[in-house]
Parts: sequence; C-alpha cells; structure tokens
Amino acid sequence: MNIQERISALRVKMQENNIDAYIVYSADPHMSEYLPEEWQERAWISGFTGSAGFVVILKNKAALWTDGRYFVQAPIELQSSGIDLMKDGVEGTPNYIDWIISQIPANGKVAVNALATSNINWEALEEKLNPKGISLVNQALIQEIWTDKPQASQNPIYTHPTERAGKSVEEKLQAIREKMQTLGTSTHIISSLDDVAWTLNLRGSDVDCNPVFLGYILLSLNDAKLFVDTKKLNANAQESMQKAGVSVLPYEDFLKELALVKNQNILISPNTNQSVYDALANNNTFVKAAAPGNLMKAQKNTAELQGFRTVMERDGVAMVKFLYWLTHTAGKEAMTEYSIGKKLRTFRAASENFVGESFGSIVGYAGNDAICHYSAKEVGSKEVTNSGSILVDSGGQYLEGTTDITRTLPLGETSQQFKIDSTLVLQGMIRLSMVKFPKGTRGVQLDAVARMPLWMHGKDYNHGTGHGVGSFMNVHEGPQNIRKDMNPQELLPGMVVSNEPGFYLENMYGIRHENLVAVKFSETTEFGDFYEFETLTFCPFFKETIVKELLSAEEIEWLNAYHKTCEEKLGKHLEGDVKEWFLQLVSPL
Repeated sequence: MNIQERISALRVKMQENNIDAYIVYSADPHMSEYLPEEWQERAWISGFTGSAGFVVILKNKAALWTDGRYFVQAPIELQSSGIDLMKDGVEGTPNYIDWIISQIPANGKVAVNALATSNINWEALEEKLNPKGISLVNQALIQEIWTDKPQASQNPIYTHPTERAGKSVEEKLQAIREKMQTLGTSTHIISSLDDVAWTLNLRGSDVDCNPVFLGYILLSLNDAKLFVDTKKLNANAQESMQKAGVSVLPYEDFLKELALVKNQNILISPNTNQSVYDALANNNTFVKAAAPGNLMKAQKNTAELQGFRTVMERDGVAMVKFLYWLTHTAGKEAMTEYSIGKKLRTFRAASENFVGESFGSIVGYAGNDAICHYSAKEVGSKEVTNSGSILVDSGGQYLEGTTDITRTLPLGETSQQFKIDSTLVLQGMIRLSMVKFPKGTRGVQLDAVARMPLWMHGKDYNHGTGHGVGSFMNVHEGPQNIRKDMNPQELLPGMVVSNEPGFYLENMYGIRHENLVAVKFSETTEFGDFYEFETLTFCPFFKETIVKELLSAEEIEWLNAYHKTCEEKLGKHLEGDVKEWFLQLVSPL
C-alpha cells in the first residue's frame, strides 16, 4: 500500500470503531527516540522518517507536528500524502490537542495505542478532552492494518564488561535501591532501553545504531527481574545476570507480572507507556520521577571517560583518512551523498573494536546540507562534485565508547558569504568550548554563548546546541542538554555533551561544526566551584573557509592549540600523502 492507501485503511478501522481522531506517536513501548523497525508506526502511516513528530488522522484530514530540525525535510516526505505539516514551536501553530477538539464533534472519541503512548501524553490528552466530553480510548489500529510489518530482532544480547562500564551490576542496583529508599518507594519500573542496558551492563542491537535491546526491569528492594526475549541472552549474559541476582523472564510476561503487584509505592517515570500504568492500577501509589539510573548514567565515571578519549583518537584517524579521500576524489570519481556515507563507514570499520555507526550518517550537498537531519537515500541522492561545500555529520559505536562529529568543508570554490557564516558558526563552537561556568549552571544558560556570533549578525539556527551522549550507548542521551528550552537539569562533572551550533539557508547551504565535550571541575574560588569543558573530539577544521579577521586573538589561540593537540593525537597514526596533507590542515592559522 502507498501512504494514501494506508491512511484509507486506517480510516476504515476508525469508522468501524466509531473513532473520530487517531493519534500516531513516534514511539515504541519504551518511549525510544530511535525505534525498532516493527514499531515505526508513524513513519509507516505518514512516510515521514524524522526522529521526532506525530500524526493525527481525522475522518477527512490529517496533520503532522514536528520541530525545526525537519521543517525542510517534512514537506518533501509528506508530498502527495494528504497530510498537512504543523510546524511545532512556530507562532500560530495550534497545539495538537486543541486542534483535535476544534475538528471533531462534541462527545467524540480519540484513540491511541497505549503501548506507544507515554503516561504524560495520555494525561495531557485526558485533561483537555474530558471537559469537552470527548473520550480517550486505547486501540492499536495500526497493528491491525500493518500486515507485513518486520519481525522483532533476534540479535544476541551480550555483556558490557565492568572494566569498561566502570561499575558492576551489583553496584548499580545498590545505588538505585538507595535512591528508591530515599524517595520512600519499594518498587521501581525501568522501561527506557538505554537505562535497562546501562543498569545491567548488557548491550544488544534491537535498534539500528543503538546498542540496546527490548527489555524491562522490575526492581524491588529485595529482587530484580529482567523481562526480555530469553533466547537472545548469550552464555556470558546469562551468567552475569545469575551472579547479580537478576531473574530473567519472558518479555511478553511483563504486563501480566505487573498485575500481581499490589499495595506498593512505585517509582516510575511519567514517560513510561500508559499500558504499564494501567497494569499497575491495583491499589498501588505512583511516585513519578525520572529513573535514578538515568542521571547516574549521564555522569560518566573514570573508566567511561577514558573510553571516550580512546575512541576519539581512533575515530579522528578514520575521519582524517576519510576527509583526505573525499577532498582528493570528489570530481574525479562518481559519488553521491549516499555512497559517501557508505565510504565513511569503511574507514571507521577498519578501526579496532568498531561495532557500527552511532546514527545514520548525514551527508548533505548542494542545498541538502540545509536539511538539519537529512538522510540520503540510495536512489535519488545528489551527485557530489568538486564544487561548493558539503556537510558530514556522523559517528561510530565502539566497544569503549560512542562518537558524534560534524565537519562542513569546501570541495571547491565557496562564496565569501559562506566563509563568513562558516566562521561565525565555528566562532560559536569555540566560545562554548572555552566557557567556564559556576556549579548549578543549566544548559539553557550556556546556549546563548554558542549563538551569540550569529545573533550579532541577525542569524540563528533552529535546533539545540548540545545533547548528551552515551558510553557505548545511545548517541542522544539525557537528562542534560544545551538548548533554548528550559531544562532544570544542571550540568555536572562527567556529563558528555555535543557542541554543535549551525546555520542553514534553505536550498543554498548548511553549516554545522560539532565536537563532543565533557564537563569537568575547573577551580574553587570565593564564589564557589567552577566547571569547564574538556574537548574530546580530535579532527581538524578547514582554514580555507575561516575569515580570520572575525576571530579574536583568544579564539585563534584556542583553534591553534586545538589543532596542535590533533597533531599530537592523530599524526603518529598517519603516513605518506595523508600525513603531509593533515600537517597542512593543523598548521597555525
């Protein structure tokens, strides 16, 4: 079926069940950002493949809400679907619940799949729908019409050794239980896939690019239960769970097990799916808070930080070899955005302990670089030649850690305006790299540091400046970030975040420069403790697109010192023409 046929099939089911509006979130039962293939319901019904966004299907119209990262991509993918784009966060765009209320009759019916709907979304719906007499029901209609959906992964689940994790499973469970007791709770539900994997020092590959697996943890003060496809645990994983006192039970038994939990104070995230809440509605009291392990996971320990430093050197070497190949081959051999992404993977794959990409490489050229999260398809991606500029945002998963790096570079002549814009973006990245800040600082308070050079020229970008990054884990990780949105989570030592300002001119060019940085202690003064960033990424920038006069002496000094560090870290692994070219790249500005 094409998209219009799928929507028609869904409307038939809606009619049969007297449903006026059906909401399809981008979610699985674990509220993941990146989804297993069998849970990509929103992409299947709409054709929109971005990582954020949801669709509302009515009897005679449909709309998709997504954020600024996808304002260019979404109209392209929604073309001919009959689905209107709602630009979330833009003045004049209606709240989706208010829009539903305005479109359906009083006393109407709205449906969602509760397994793929968070409790926080369910309650927000009820709060607005109930006073209007509109009912909210749980019906998995997409599952009824998606007859050829992919089968769940059968990939193995394996251990992440303590020497790389930095803490044993027993130590992590003990720390979480102490937090449970502090909060006066006796039972804890862990449902997000990265929290499950981190807590138990296990890894898998049920989701592309994310070393996680489908599973839940039911934790009490006395025992721990992992609900998972038991056939997928390899021998080491089974032994590790037994040693840590973790019982392993079938994934499909989880909700039935929850129905047996009674009269407990339960620590549970409001981002847990609504079906879990419904299964626990048996004289239990909910304490709604983030999983304690989520913040513990974000503060990388000594072993994890050393893992980052190790793989950044390895990844930097792969990047330099790739950049040499790209700049010396473009225009001489046929290549596309898609083939370039595949080629980049081969350079990383030659590195020790490479597991896979940390996300699908974003290779944008000749206007596609202005699409923030562009994904080049094998058929139809642009041919790349030795003219203009290209944006390459990519990353790798290694056994010791995760990388994420963006470089925007010239393949030929670029305009003076491009060079100015590229320098302003780089200047913002450098300023954020250099910043020192007091304990208690939130990411929102630093976001303006990276944007200021662009703001001073009346320019901005429509995405966050930084996201958390996992340790051989998801490339997007919370609870910390650096963005305009208000996030109460302060930046703490050990947290790893991206530093990636950008600038985009639709259909012309896009620019993003990105390194990963780690929060570390700087000094204590009479005004308290101060933190700073350690730059983790090692890969040079291209001086041809830097307007030196725009940079301060301090910023030039930072860039020259950074390039000197790149030379020390990477030069010893390079040879021949690649090394000679690299040494020119890292020479002082």
